[in-house]
Amino acid sequence: DGVLEKVATEYAYSISAGHSLVILLKDAFPINILPRLKDVPEIVTVYCATANPVEILFVDTEQGRAILGVADGFKPKGIETDDDIDERKKFLRNIGYKF
Repeated sequence: DGVLEKVATEYAYSISAGHSLVILLKDAFPINILPRLKDVPEIVTVYCATANPVEILFVDTEQGRAILGVADGFKPKGIETDDDIDERKKFLRNIGYKF
């Protein structure tokens, strides 16, 4: 998808950290492709695979910029109830994640 490629390129440029990769998905869930990405030898660390908004934590050094981590999503609103857990499991099954 040309639009996703353009946006991913813009994100990667704004991050400006060496040896980093941005992948954007449309009409798909990150959890469905994560195992395949982890099988790619050149991919050493996956900081997040999410549909949530994220903030990237980085440090600038004399050599360049490094990603330290990613803040993924928001603070929890509370503790899951049994109904919440059932709903989450149902959702994961619906998107094809083996749970």
